[in-house]
Amino acid sequence: MSPLDQGGAAPLRPLSGRVALVTGASRGIGQAVAVELARLGAHVVLTARSQGGLEETDDAVRAAGSAATLLPFDLQKDADKLDPLGPSVIERFGRLDILVHAAGALGTLTPVAHITPKDWAEVVAVNLTAAYRLIRTLDPPLRASDAGRAVVLTTGRVARPKSYWGAYGATKAGLEHLVTTWAAEVANTPLRVNLFDPGVVATRMRATAMPGEDPSTLPRPSDIAPRIAALCLPEEARQGEVVKAA
Repeated sequence: MSPLDQGGAAPLRPLSGRVALVTGASRGIGQAVAVELARLGAHVVLTARSQGGLEETDDAVRAAGSAATLLPFDLQKDADKLDPLGPSVIERFGRLDILVHAAGALGTLTPVAHITPKDWAEVVAVNLTAAYRLIRTLDPPLRASDAGRAVVLTTGRVARPKSYWGAYGATKAGLEHLVTTWAAEVANTPLRVNLFDPGVVATRMRATAMPGEDPSTLPRPSDIAPRIAALCLPEEARQGEVVKAA
């Protein structure tokens, strides 16, 4: 149940006045989480490669009664744009309270010995290097918030390696280590940092990996977005955990 659904009571907006940054916000889980955070009252800063997709998310955010700022860029090709992101957010909004890092790259499912340097570079850039640069630039404003919250999406493939998923699984394993270390480093601050494993969800990435699967049998991004948004609430106390959707 969404935090908004309280037996017909007036909608609660516990994130009113707060600013959230969501990566991968043009579709899928990132888009669904951005809309859910907007429903809870946050102003959402949306990043993704697709301008058109961001505009669709912006429309949904406005329909949810909030506002968005669109920042289209590619986490691999425009990586240098990440470094000034934290100071730019502070200059514009005066604060940053929430980070949801949902962007990810599947790469080509292939034997490890067949991974090309180009595919490897892309998956490492999006799944691992971008997270490092986001942490580097957004740690100061998130620490400055009275209830900073960061949620980074991971995958069960880290604990369950599978043939042909080497690049994706390896970079996500590195991501988990990086984020868990960050969580330990900020444990004595108000900032709470957690990982979230959404499990199997009907996304474009899932359809690419499993083209013969019927997406109607899978949970939708909107089904799990409230779980991720709950990790962003001021009362959230967990730290350094891998929270699973099911």
